[in-house]
Amino acid sequence: MEQFSNQKLKGGYCNDLNNYSRFLTREVNVGGIIMGGNNPIRVQSMTTTDTMNTLATVEQTIRMVEAGCEYVRITAPSIKEAENLAEIKKQLKLRGYDVPLIADIHFTPNAAELAARIVEKVRVNPGNYADKKKFEEIEYTASAYEAELERIRKKFTPLVKICKEYGTAMRIGTNHGSLSDRIMSHYGDTPEGMVESAMEFIRICEAESFHNLVISMKASNTQIMVQAYRLLVQTMVKENMNYPLHLGVTEAGDGEDGRIKSAVGIGTLLEDGLGDTIRVSLTEEPEAEIPVARALVDRYVRRSTESKKVESKILNDQSENVHYSPFNYTRRKTNSVLNIGGAIPPVVCIDISGENLKDPYMLTSLGYNYSALLDKYNLSDQAADIVFLGDNLPSFTLPGNLKQVYNYKTWLEIEDKENCYPIFNAKEIDVNHVWDEHLNFIEISTNDDLELSNLKNYQTEGKNIVLVLSTESSHGMAAQRAFFLALENHQLDFPVIIKRTYQSDLLLENVKLYASTDFGALFTDGFGDGIWLSNPQNIVEINSTCFGILQATRTRISKTEYISCPSCGRTLFDLQETTQMIRSRTDHLKGVKIGIMGCIVNGPGEMADADYGYVGTGPDKITLYRGKEVVKKSVHSSNALDELIDLIKEDGNWVEKLG
Repeated sequence: MEQFSNQKLKGGYCNDLNNYSRFLTREVNVGGIIMGGNNPIRVQSMTTTDTMNTLATVEQTIRMVEAGCEYVRITAPSIKEAENLAEIKKQLKLRGYDVPLIADIHFTPNAAELAARIVEKVRVNPGNYADKKKFEEIEYTASAYEAELERIRKKFTPLVKICKEYGTAMRIGTNHGSLSDRIMSHYGDTPEGMVESAMEFIRICEAESFHNLVISMKASNTQIMVQAYRLLVQTMVKENMNYPLHLGVTEAGDGEDGRIKSAVGIGTLLEDGLGDTIRVSLTEEPEAEIPVARALVDRYVRRSTESKKVESKILNDQSENVHYSPFNYTRRKTNSVLNIGGAIPPVVCIDISGENLKDPYMLTSLGYNYSALLDKYNLSDQAADIVFLGDNLPSFTLPGNLKQVYNYKTWLEIEDKENCYPIFNAKEIDVNHVWDEHLNFIEISTNDDLELSNLKNYQTEGKNIVLVLSTESSHGMAAQRAFFLALENHQLDFPVIIKRTYQSDLLLENVKLYASTDFGALFTDGFGDGIWLSNPQNIVEINSTCFGILQATRTRISKTEYISCPSCGRTLFDLQETTQMIRSRTDHLKGVKIGIMGCIVNGPGEMADADYGYVGTGPDKITLYRGKEVVKKSVHSSNALDELIDLIKEDGNWVEKLG
């Protein structure tokens, strides 16, 4: 067995909370492309074609490989699909492609055992492979629970032995939406349950001296997903294991929402050095997933060669104790200053200092629709809360509920200061400083040579202060997190708006991914009372991204959330077309979560995290859910959306779309 020395993990799950350090896992060989250890973080995806359609599957696989996919997963729901993997593999080799193939197995051990003799890796889902899910609550005695584990052991061990004999790798892939009734009854719908579901199977593998394993903890809820992976690492280390991790947010959705949500979940873990292979699950063609995954991964190739040390006095202000739990979401406690902080959802601040401020219609890009006839603004659900104008004075009246922030010297010269507030650097404060009686912003960089204890006087004096936290560190998320921990150490309860600025030449698509990672990691851990993404490229996109990040971290809900799977060979309808159809009629339902699943593999479970579900259960047949409860079965697809809307109306959650 590969040597692994038990190590002390910071925060209970990573090597170092302050400096980038990749968690060292054992190497796993998947068809000659090795993951784990010091190997590159691998990128993979999954075909969406019918596995029995050899030509379509081969051609889609080639498109994926050409896009940069290193492993290709193909569904094998039954023996016939498992058998056809051999033909798919043969045809790929005839065309000069030797990409490792992964068989995706859920309910059929016999298909898994056959596939393990053909492909380079099999993926099994513990909740489906040898267990059941009927949403039954079962009380187990200790002996009855052990008997269930023995039943699973007997059913799973043959596959383990085959993989060991053929040199086939295995992913034990827990999914939040398909935990078994046994696990749910014992642990509940929790990260702990997800981890134990995988650990049961890992221990069986270890008992057979089979270690060619990769582990995943997927969920559509980014908070649950992140917590489960962290807890898995902590648990494995306690049991002297370090298997590589496959990262992914399942059912992330499509478009901007799917990309942001994936970057929040995957990026949060990559920031802390976790992850050996990733899959971005978008409801799009699989080759569209690869550039997104590659952009996320490549950032950490550079990170490992950049200066690792976070240089700041702030680090010296940290306590050795971690003041938050990385395994449970708790928002940092702050005082509330003029609707910022406290229990108020995080605010969105947009920099318009470089914009032409002569026309009130320019605020449309920030969610404020101006009517010249009524001389008033109508707010959308994604209307920014604060604008930074710097030294740029507008020639029109801004909405009354939109806070204006000016550089301190410019703010001093404004005659009517109603709804106008100053921002200044902590070092600029002197005895003659003029404070606004309601709200003052102080910008601090994690790289500042600043004693946080100097801020204590402002708190004691009751100054109405909101901190704006920026960073120039190459590992900026960790530096900003260090700042929050230092605030806790000094018992400073100022609200904090997190600010990030990216290179002006960075592609907008990458700005969104990087911001989702950097902000998302902090909001996922309960840090931050506001978001300020400073980038001059496109304020419409920047505003949308900010709200998207808060939605993905579930810290502020501003729109409908779609939990839609990325499709595969099991899918019983066109997921992309159906998702867009449902979105076109329901995207105005703020706060409503709709699950759109192509089949029943994860559908019923994921419905537990959605308010309503639309799940394919047969050709042209849809089952509708309210939460995890089946409401209507075998609805014809031509009527299913209307009946879903009727269900939403019946519950009083429908509002008519404006415009």
